[in-house]
Amino acid sequence: MNRIAFSEFKQRREQLLAQLSDNCVVVITAAKEVTRSRDTEYGFRQNSDFHYLTGFPEPDAWLILEKIGGVSKSTIVCRVKDKAAEIWQGRRIGKALAKQEYLFDESASLDELDQVLQNAVNDKQTLYWAQGEDFAVDETVFALLAQLRASVRKGLSAPDQQIDIRPLLHEMRLVKSASEIKVMQQACEISASAHTRAMLFSAQQIKQQHIVTEYQLEAEIHHHFAMHNARYPAYGTIVGSGDNACILHYTENKDPINPDDLVLIDAGCELQGYAADITRTFPVSGQFSPEQKAIYQLVLDTQQAVFTAIKPGATLKQLTDLSIEVITNGLIELGILHGELNTLIEEDAHRAYYMHGLSHWLGLDVHDVGLYNLNGEPRPLKEGMVFTVEPGIYIDAESECDPKWHGIGVRIEDNIVITQDGFENLTHAVPKTIEEIEKLMA
Repeated sequence: MNRIAFSEFKQRREQLLAQLSDNCVVVITAAKEVTRSRDTEYGFRQNSDFHYLTGFPEPDAWLILEKIGGVSKSTIVCRVKDKAAEIWQGRRIGKALAKQEYLFDESASLDELDQVLQNAVNDKQTLYWAQGEDFAVDETVFALLAQLRASVRKGLSAPDQQIDIRPLLHEMRLVKSASEIKVMQQACEISASAHTRAMLFSAQQIKQQHIVTEYQLEAEIHHHFAMHNARYPAYGTIVGSGDNACILHYTENKDPINPDDLVLIDAGCELQGYAADITRTFPVSGQFSPEQKAIYQLVLDTQQAVFTAIKPGATLKQLTDLSIEVITNGLIELGILHGELNTLIEEDAHRAYYMHGLSHWLGLDVHDVGLYNLNGEPRPLKEGMVFTVEPGIYIDAESECDPKWHGIGVRIEDNIVITQDGFENLTHAVPKTIEEIEKLMA
């Protein structure tokens, strides 16, 4: 399995500090455990920004970065080693091992946080942190600033400036390194084979005249993730059949699937914090009806048209506009929309059936960070950016078109990385054409 070296996390910390003015301090906090019910917690998932800079897996930790006279310093503050707590709740890394293994300059335990934080923030000109992200963290920082301001006679002073660190940090996260792309490629490969498994399971159950449920397909996918070292999905898995496929973020996944329906599965695993995000739509019986085939082919044609325009320097807006044009024209040809192409585009007529965007950034978050516009203009794509391409058409039972189209929801989603002179589709391994899907399921 590809792993990101701790030296790369250290390099990211240094890269962040290199962009900041001298005599500054940066505070980034880990995620907290969240209570599920009474004395049980949800599975822990690290804060993405904290993970990006540390690779450190424990809750409640603090990362403190300082830049003084051009010299950088990193300190991790983590949970105290506690035998009783470790017997009940699991092993803790502790400050000694944290410093050594995760390549921090200094380390401390949480019972030392107040003093470590005061020493780091005192007499600095600028303080950076994720303002407003965590109320408890804000309270701690504001209390420290008030204490420093009230202690001028003791020779203490508070920073003159407080700046949100996220814009700089999120720009760094937007462009992936070679090692990040390798991890994402692996996540995509695991997810792709899970989608194929769901198609095969569906076909097998139908041939044996068994009822297939949405949650059974979800279980097949999650099992495949875990058996390939990706313990968790990157987001709530969507398995929507028939009219349920027309609910964009349908996650109930509770209904039996009608043998004549399409089923839309939007699922991707999380690997080392990085997300895959794939959608495929297929007939649970293994054979598309003529109406299903027509809508499916239009969505596929739209995605293929977008692929021809992906390159460094293109923008997501250009790709989105192209997808709108192809889908609108196709809906006219099918008799679902009526009117002149340019007029319908100006009126956003496609939104009755294609109501979401074409794309989003992908990385440590499934809807990853990074601005889509720079200086009021769509930002050009460049090498190392990873994003989705996911056109779709959704015709629910209340749509104002011929009822023969009702209950058809189709989305096709792949994960794209921009290369030096083009792009690579990280999720190409999942069958996608009508012929490929019907052949696989046969």
